[in-house]
Amino acid sequence: MIQIESVSKMFKEGFRGRKVQALQDLALSVAQGEVFGFLGPNGAGKSTTIKILINLIFPDTGQASINGLDVRDKETRRHVGYLPENPYFYDYLTAEELLWFGGRAAGLSSRLVRERSETLLHKVDLYNARKRPLRTYSKGMVQRAGLALALIHDPQVVILDEPMSGLDPIGRKMVGDLIVELKGEGKTVFFSSHILADIERFCDRYGIIVSGRLRRVERVEELLASQLTLEQVFLDEVEKASEGVMS
Repeated sequence: MIQIESVSKMFKEGFRGRKVQALQDLALSVAQGEVFGFLGPNGAGKSTTIKILINLIFPDTGQASINGLDVRDKETRRHVGYLPENPYFYDYLTAEELLWFGGRAAGLSSRLVRERSETLLHKVDLYNARKRPLRTYSKGMVQRAGLALALIHDPQVVILDEPMSGLDPIGRKMVGDLIVELKGEGKTVFFSSHILADIERFCDRYGIIVSGRLRRVERVEELLASQLTLEQVFLDEVEKASEGVMS
C-alpha cells in the first residue's frame, strides 16, 4: 500500500543557505493491513518522509506511491487519512462542523457524514463536546478531533505523525484501540512515535531512521524473540550512525 523508492531530499537553512540532507536514498514498503512504526531522533527525517507521502513537499530524487498511485496524483487523497503532529484547525468551528467540512470535502453524502461523525465522535470520546468551539478544547481533545477528521472518509491508509502527542493515558489507550481496530479492518497504518512502548504494542514492523538514512527494518516479533528491548536497538542504531559521521 505504501511504496518509497530511492527517495532523497535536501533543504537549505539559515542565512547562508547551508544544505541539509533530510533524506538519503530512502526505500521502504508497507503492506496492506500492516501497522508500521517509524522511529528516529528529532530531525532524523520522519516528518519529511510523511510530508512527501501526503504530497506536501516533493523529493529531489526517487518516488513514492500509495495504493499503486504516485503520491503526486490527487486521487491518492481518497485513500489516505492524515493526522499531523500538531494539528491546527479554525478554532471557531465545533468538532461536529469540522467533521462535516472534512466529510463533504471528501465527497461523502450528507447522510454518510452524519453517520460517520456520530460513530467517530463516540470513539474519540468527544460526542458530548461536539457542539463546543475547538478553541475551548485542550491539546489532547484537539488531537482526538484531528484523528476523527483523518478517519471521516474511511481511508485505506492512515498516516499518523506522533499521534500520542499531548494525550493522557486514557487518550493514548483510546488511540491505541483505534489503531488495533483499523488493523482488524484491513487498513494500513503508518505512524511515527517517540513512545517506544507503543511501537512494541501495536506494530507489526518498525523502521529506525537516523540522519535521513533508514538504518533498520524488523518485525516486532523478531525483536521480542531476541530478548533485546526496542530502546537498546534504537540507541545502538543512533550510536552507530554517530560513529559513522565522526569517522
